[in-house]
Order: sequence, then structure tokens, then C-alpha cells
Amino acid sequence: MTSPLQQKLKVTGPVVITANRLGDGAVVYRSADGRWTKDLTAAAVVTTAPAAMELLTAALADRLAAVDAYVAPVELTPQQQVLPGNLREQIRFNGPTVAPPGEG
Repeated sequence: MTSPLQQKLKVTGPVVITANRLGDGAVVYRSADGRWTKDLTAAAVVTTAPAAMELLTAALADRLAAVDAYVAPVELTPQQQVLPGNLREQIRFNGPTVAPPGEG
């Protein structure tokens, strides 16, 4: 498998860096100040491959806080609200599609 840093990154619109928090598996996003946040609206949104690669490189180096970082598409509304950009990210953003055991 090719490392994310060795792959040619294609950015065709706004993107964020997302991962899973190591401690509890929560979906997190990389903010402009280099921290992880659960708030998609606080994520650093970039629109070029070099900017995305810079964020991704820093995120992948932070393996003590989050794992499996990757570039994810987002949509920006006319009001600049950040929304998940595809079905996978919508599911990750909204949580599990089935109730956890014991909550059904």
C-alpha cells in the first residue's frame, strides 16, 4: 500500500484533514492552529494540493493524538458553513448508522 505522502494528491474543491482520535475513536478534524477538533466548522479548509499536503503531513506526524489522517472533501454553503462533501463523510460526521448494542 502506498503511503498517503507518496500519492499524488488531487484537490478539486474545498477539503479538510480528518482522522480518528486515538483515545476514543471519535472523528476529528485538523484546525488551522494544528490541533484536532470534533467541530467540522473549526477545521482548516484549503483548496489547493500543496496546502492540503502541508496539513496532511503535520497530521500524520501527530500519531499520539489521532490515527489514519486523510484529505476529505467538504462543501461550503453561501454562508461559508462547512458541510461533509460526500456520503462517507456525512456518515462519519453524523455518527453510526445503527444503534450501539443495548441502545436499540
